[in-house]
Amino acid sequence: MTKVKVDPGICGFITAVDASSEDGMEVKVRVRTGCKSVKGMMDELGDTFDSYEVCLVKPGEGPFYEYAQEHFPVHVACPVINGIIKCIEAECHLALKKDAHIIFEKDQES
Repeated sequence: MTKVKVDPGICGFITAVDASSEDGMEVKVRVRTGCKSVKGMMDELGDTFDSYEVCLVKPGEGPFYEYAQEHFPVHVACPVINGIIKCIEAECHLALKKDAHIIFEKDQES
């Protein structure tokens, strides 16, 4: 099982994702979050996916992004969907497990 925690920033809706796969193709995903949009997405899409249909597509494609395009509020920078996909990707050996970060730096004036 692969687990990730996504801290999306100012909204405060920390999201926990667990992914498990026996064959590297079909993956079962559990998402725990306070975000109503993400909860609705998971309720609608279910918990079992083909990892290739999720991970091996162009940016903005696949079931999560297609759902979000139709139902999410306008907020393209939310990292939660990407975190779900990264968890699936690592669990199904389509990528190595490595933390990703977005870090805001303060301007340093001379």
